[in-house]
Amino acid sequence: MESKRQQKVARQLQKDLSEIFQREVPHLFNGAFITVTNVRVSPDLSVARVYLSFLATKNKDLLLETIQEKGKVIRQHLGDRVRHQLRIVPELVFFIDDTAEYADKMERLFSGLDIPPAPKEEDEDQ
Repeated sequence: MESKRQQKVARQLQKDLSEIFQREVPHLFNGAFITVTNVRVSPDLSVARVYLSFLATKNKDLLLETIQEKGKVIRQHLGDRVRHQLRIVPELVFFIDDTAEYADKMERLFSGLDIPPAPKEEDEDQ
């Protein structure tokens, strides 16, 4: 269970990182549209797990590697934004968020099922 402080910091980091990816450093990632879907912060606020979703890219793993390589630049931009709010800028750990793909896969599985209708119940009065 996350504390209120962790939740507030996570929301702020998500907002700031989204703006960084979309406005400040999109040139580093060859025009890929990067969405920050979720951020989870450790209890001591020193590590932030950042979940990303990608559009307009073919190789998601390669893009994730590029983001991890540029992590120091991203963290520096984040530090410029949160330096008055946080004592320590969290270490950023990036992950691919595949929940949308998983949901799509499950939807396709469910739509492919052939479920016969339930048999009609006989009236018990007869």
